[in-house]
Amino acid sequence: MRIATFNINGVKARAQTLQSWLREDAPDVAVLQEIKSTDGAFPRDLVEDEGYTLHTHGQKGFNGVAFAAKIPLEDITRGLPGDDADEQARYIEATAIGEAGAVRICGLYLPNGNPAPGPKYDYKLAWMERLETRARAMLAEETPFLMTGDFNVIPQDEDAAAPAKWHDDALARPETRAAWRRLCNLGLTEAFRTRHPGQPGHYSFWDYQAGAWDRNDGIRIDHFLLSPWVADRMTDCTIQTEMRGREKPSDHVPVWLDLDL
Repeated sequence: MRIATFNINGVKARAQTLQSWLREDAPDVAVLQEIKSTDGAFPRDLVEDEGYTLHTHGQKGFNGVAFAAKIPLEDITRGLPGDDADEQARYIEATAIGEAGAVRICGLYLPNGNPAPGPKYDYKLAWMERLETRARAMLAEETPFLMTGDFNVIPQDEDAAAPAKWHDDALARPETRAAWRRLCNLGLTEAFRTRHPGQPGHYSFWDYQAGAWDRNDGIRIDHFLLSPWVADRMTDCTIQTEMRGREKPSDHVPVWLDLDL
């Protein structure tokens, strides 16, 4: 099973980018963030014409997450538990059915949190606490699951080309990294760093401004966290860096997880 997470930064702006990527790279499940579209306005044909079923949790002009799948998905739920007043479309779950078992996929677009400190940062930290609660519940149930998407977290300094400029940013503040560690310390495996331990120079986001892509001034903020059963079945995790150089790219690139499943 090949799963890819991809913050596409607007499905309408990058419709052809998304369609050609699905056609050429063909993930079994694509976990999408920042679709920036309501469910009804999503251009479904560009996904369905490539043989995918589509499940969205959209919001007009902002946020929005989705699954595009070539394999069966069951029990789709929308919204992160823990705050009934939260109307932001940032979380979707489904169970993907593989040849040798099933895995619960939690697709997320974690809040940016800037400016920090402030109300937006408080919302980010509260959201991360809710995510930890959800992970604890699935671990207690012994559900095979993974969490993936744009976490808006730079876990360590080697995950940024210029780490000093991020230290006061919501993506790398000590409180953010502490919340990230609490999540990982539940017993979850950070897939990319398991395959590429301690190596700098691996990024999944380059800003559109100031020639960041040309200077490789990137950060790694798109991640896979795996429960133990899923981690045992991981065969690889890679970043599709070349996507950033394609026509009309997102400021993010896909991250891929390969499972023996």
